[in-house]
Amino acid sequence: MAAYLPGIVLAYSAFLFTILTPGPNNLAVIGASMSGGRAAGLALAFGVATGSFCWALSTALGLSALLASYAGALTAIKIAGGLYLLWLAYRSFRSAAADRDVDVPAANNAHRSPVGYYLRGLIIQLTNPKAALTWIAIISLGVQASATLGPALAIVAGTTLIAVVVHAAYAVAFSTAPAVRAYAKVRRWVQGALGVFFAAAGLRLITLPDAAD
Repeated sequence: MAAYLPGIVLAYSAFLFTILTPGPNNLAVIGASMSGGRAAGLALAFGVATGSFCWALSTALGLSALLASYAGALTAIKIAGGLYLLWLAYRSFRSAAADRDVDVPAANNAHRSPVGYYLRGLIIQLTNPKAALTWIAIISLGVQASATLGPALAIVAGTTLIAVVVHAAYAVAFSTAPAVRAYAKVRRWVQGALGVFFAAAGLRLITLPDAAD
């Protein structure tokens, strides 16, 4: 397991930076927190984290089953995941260059129950069309052709914990409008740093040789 630790840590880092990027998930949490309060934001955050766990587990099991039958598939998976990370880098750099504020959507119903907010977060994550590519890129960072299911499950467990902590932090921090304005002031620097990380991770994933080579 120790041999796969660097890749697992890199997968954790990639996931962390991915969810720090403004997108449907964290913007929905921010919107729910601002319109429905902290409890609403937390409920929606846990729904998003549950959806992340479902995507991570299904992707991990699918990749492990594929590699068990055909280890050569890892090369194609790494190239696809690396190209997606490079695409995220491009998006981050473009966002850093754009002169605009953070667009936070308002919740459709500020009076829904906590269960309603939880289900809304779950649906937002499960119906995200980019989630499959995201998880292929993240999990393939820590999975090698010779790896057992253990490293993949370690990535699932770690990213689930990260999802809970980060989205809950969004719910707590963005319960007030001043927090959104404060983020807007440093948005370009954050997006630029994310672009650098995604570019480096994407290039590493594409050029890293398989353990079986």
